[in-house]
Amino acid sequence: MRVLVKICGLADAAGVDAAVEAGADMLGFVFYPPSPRAVTPAAAAALSARHPGGPLRVGLFVDADDATLRAALAAVPLDLLQLHGSEPPDRVQEIRRRFGLPVMKAVGIATRSEVAEAIAAFGLACDRLLFDAKPPPEGTPGALPGGNAAAFDWSVLRGASVPVPWLLAGGLTPANVARAIAVSGAPGVDVSSGVERTRGVKDPALIRAFVAAARAAI
Repeated sequence: MRVLVKICGLADAAGVDAAVEAGADMLGFVFYPPSPRAVTPAAAAALSARHPGGPLRVGLFVDADDATLRAALAAVPLDLLQLHGSEPPDRVQEIRRRFGLPVMKAVGIATRSEVAEAIAAFGLACDRLLFDAKPPPEGTPGALPGGNAAAFDWSVLRGASVPVPWLLAGGLTPANVARAIAVSGAPGVDVSSGVERTRGVKDPALIRAFVAAARAAI
């Protein structure tokens, strides 16, 4: 099984170059200003232009309105929209229809029952699912909807019947990604904080190590 790899929260040329050269399948750009990894549409366009073609470009949005989505798409040609907020299934479907792009919905989970609930709610509403750790309680200083370096019990995903392609996220690093894949059965993985030297700053060496470890996993 070839595991799909997404490097999220790319915000500088060194990170983008390392992700492409390492063979990542998806490059993630965060369009959520509170995040330390946030980029403007113009900055994402410049970074994306460094490598025409190649990996899919993914835009991460949190409860974004149509104007925000439209502004990003006007600047950078995204291949996939990642919704990482509290968007309900009808909003996910509306975005798919309105913008004509595939959508990946991120859901925070901790238990097997929550996996089933997420699949029931979004399995027919989106093109991909991303299973992440639940975010910290609202009001926690520095907390984000994702990218909090928090893991969860990966075994709750083992054997789940997911009707769309899916990725595992949450606390992944070069050191644990192979085990996470083995335990969860994930066909794809998504990393952000686990390949950073400091919060919001990607480490090219860690990116290369993560992709290599994920590719070596069976």
